[in-house]
Amino acid sequence: MKRTISTPDAPSAIGPYSQAVELDGTLYVSGQLPVNPVDGTMPEGIENQTRQSLTNIGAILKSAGLDYSDIVKTSVILSDIRNFGAMNEVYAAFFPDNKPARICYEVAALPKGALVEIDAIAGK
Repeated sequence: MKRTISTPDAPSAIGPYSQAVELDGTLYVSGQLPVNPVDGTMPEGIENQTRQSLTNIGAILKSAGLDYSDIVKTSVILSDIRNFGAMNEVYAAFFPDNKPARICYEVAALPKGALVEIDAIAGK
């Protein structure tokens, strides 16, 4: 069974997509920009932006009855690969145990001038 997941505790989709979709017990979380869902602002710096993107993912996970330990794969997209180390330090704090598989790469630009965007796949 397929169901759409949506929570006001994460930013609304800025296009024709869902925050997340659950299919047969697997949750596919759309890429999360580091946008504060309360006021629509984006924090400064890669560390704060990474934290906000992962916090947004956490809110979506929670609304689906999951948490960070249920994530099996993430994709981290950076606007500048030189931010890898600083992003990685913040990222590691969210996954102290049972680290998910991951890919990380640089792109020419991200929406809204973000420094990072992160998506996730999770399940029980």
